[in-house]
Amino acid sequence: MSVDPTVKRLPRAVREQQMLDAAVRVFSRLGYHAASMDEIAETAGISKPMVYAYLGTKEELFIACLHREGARLTEAVFAVLSDDMPPEQQLRRAIEEFLQFVVNHRDGWSVLHRQARGQEPFAGEIAEIRRSWIGHLTTVLARITPDVPDVTPGAYALAGAVESLADWIVEFPDRHVGRDPDLTAARLTDLILNGLPRQ
Repeated sequence: MSVDPTVKRLPRAVREQQMLDAAVRVFSRLGYHAASMDEIAETAGISKPMVYAYLGTKEELFIACLHREGARLTEAVFAVLSDDMPPEQQLRRAIEEFLQFVVNHRDGWSVLHRQARGQEPFAGEIAEIRRSWIGHLTTVLARITPDVPDVTPGAYALAGAVESLADWIVEFPDRHVGRDPDLTAARLTDLILNGLPRQ
């Protein structure tokens, strides 16, 4: 495969992001096992040896995709939050940003949630990302319901609900939930808050 000479002049960081973009698209569509480095290189418009030189083996490349998409998701959720924000608003904004991330990065969510979970050695990477997300939900729910001795089950249930909605967005992008994550987050937050015991 011939390589466009303009590609060679790109800064390394930019080139790596292009490779990761291509890899996320291919992994999302085909899954880890079916995806090939040849197809990833072709999608990126570069040679396969260049992919190996910059990002390593297919396993290392997949882990790099997980790290980048996980960091994007975490940053999207936490960037909008502040300590002086009421906990109910924190909860709604966190859910809203989570769903907005999925709307904007469907392939990234597919790689994180569908392609990596349950597959070693990637399950540990996903578990760490999920622990951060659930830890935030636990902290916020504890502030909302201080009289509840343990809100951890509620945090896990809420995380599962949000992740299910995220899958819905990927499956049915033209449905209402995929077009208006703000309204969906508000409705889910209202459902959770009205359903939580206060004592």
